Amino acid sequence: MSPSRAAWGCQGLSVRYGAKLALEDVTFEAPAGTVAAVVGGDGAGKTSLLRALAGTVRPAAGTVRRPPARRLGYVSAGPGVWTDLTVDENLGFAGRAYGLSADELDRRVGWLLDRTGLAEARDRLAGRLSGGMRQKLALAMAVAHEPDLLILDEPTTGVDPVSRAELWRLLASSAADGAAVVVATTYLDEAERAATVLLLDRGRALLAGTPDEVLAATPGLVVEGPARPEGLASWRRGARWRAWSPDGSAPPGTSPVTIDLEDAAIVAQLREDPGRAA
Repeated sequence: MSPSRAAWGCQGLSVRYGAKLALEDVTFEAPAGTVAAVVGGDGAGKTSLLRALAGTVRPAAGTVRRPPARRLGYVSAGPGVWTDLTVDENLGFAGRAYGLSADELDRRVGWLLDRTGLAEARDRLAGRLSGGMRQKLALAMAVAHEPDLLILDEPTTGVDPVSRAELWRLLASSAADGAAVVVATTYLDEAERAATVLLLDRGRALLAGTPDEVLAATPGLVVEGPARPEGLASWRRGARWRAWSPDGSAPPGTSPVTIDLEDAAIVAQLREDPGRAA
């Protein structure tokens, strides 16, 4: 298998920061040509996993498979752009940093400006862009050199719904071009767009697989009703209550529902810690 078609990821990965164990025995794979979502709340270990994949954190245990540094693209959870440079200058700097020739840089910058819809803003300072436009610029900078592995840490947090959809379209385009794309997100509805999903909780992997596999592996039955069922771990969904019935029975006043990734994630967390019900 050539490097560009490899499956990147980690096996039995653990990460420590001093005495704190941030990741424990996590296995994860990101095949070329696909989008893989890493899901979890604050402190789940998403950023530690992405940093280990990018090579900026040394594992305490386990192995990491990644391409050479020049074949990586990385968008951090921070701004990701130089705010006092224009859109054009940001792209030019990124391209030269990755060793693109003048002709290659000119070709890629023009293509990226068109693909991201930033062509009309090319002379605008990055600090004066909207949040969605800044994130699109950060993504364009990360893919200027056509990396084999593209890593993004919560690129859609705080971004409006339209820009979120546009960013995911760009991620899908990068995967279609052959890159392995790994994106961390707190939004489970976004994770449903990915080919594979990894759910992290307090540094451990709770769920992994395709969205369909994750849903199919959820045990018991999720039910819904207007009132909170007694004797079952339950949580609110809008104005109604959902509950997990481990034995598959539906209490009076409830009915089974078709679950989504949000339900699967909550059930996985309840299996680990029944007291976490909302």
